[in-house]
Amino acid sequence: MDEAGRRHYPEKPARVYLFGTCLIDLFCPEAGMDAVRLLEREGIEVHFPAAQTCCGQPAHSSGFPEQTRAVALAQLRLFPEAWPVIVPSGSCAGMMRHHYPRIFADDPRLLSEASALAERVFEFTEFLLHVARVRLTDRGAPARVALHTSCAARREMGTHVHARTLLGQLPRVEVAMHTHESECCGFGGTFSLKHPAISSAMAGDKVEALKQTGAQTFLSADCGCMLNLNHTLQKRGDPLQGQHLATFLWQRTGAEGEQR
Repeated sequence: MDEAGRRHYPEKPARVYLFGTCLIDLFCPEAGMDAVRLLEREGIEVHFPAAQTCCGQPAHSSGFPEQTRAVALAQLRLFPEAWPVIVPSGSCAGMMRHHYPRIFADDPRLLSEASALAERVFEFTEFLLHVARVRLTDRGAPARVALHTSCAARREMGTHVHARTLLGQLPRVEVAMHTHESECCGFGGTFSLKHPAISSAMAGDKVEALKQTGAQTFLSADCGCMLNLNHTLQKRGDPLQGQHLATFLWQRTGAEGEQR
């Protein structure tokens, strides 16, 4: 569900934190850098606490509460200033916003800290749309794209709504609908490791649906899903590849050329 109708959106801040996510840090740092560039272009100073690691979602979804708590606790105090925490992944943002308070529900002090942090967590496209209130200028040639939003991000952060609205600001970008849009890509963190055959079949369904749209590329605001689908396409020898939405927006809007 889109949170726009039920959460408070502050005025555009002068400073924010970026929680880069472990997957972006390790596998697609350009997406993180493009997210920073887009935020800085809006006149926002971005701070990146170097000690950040994982949000704890893999341990949480695998049923290891003690390990989840330890990882979440390590992140909890990395953002001491009352600035928004921007997360370029809907599933990781959902973990921090919705699950951190539940993880620490048995400790009033930690619950208070987790709840305060959760209120400041924004998925990247949500922040661009509702807090930074960006107005994008389309500087690219006509293009047809498809959108993949993680199933967790759709449920918990309304990422599909935010992403479509942002892309709707680009008049020469056509966003093609596909038949498996709301379905899981098969990544699911450790799910793809524990159940590789099922995961592979799910990813196969996804890429076939994406290909049927005739899109030149697909976009995702979740690096894990993007990597899973890109690797599936590569193994099939298919030229279709996906981009993180931050990279697409940065390249599409003319990089430094867009006026605020």
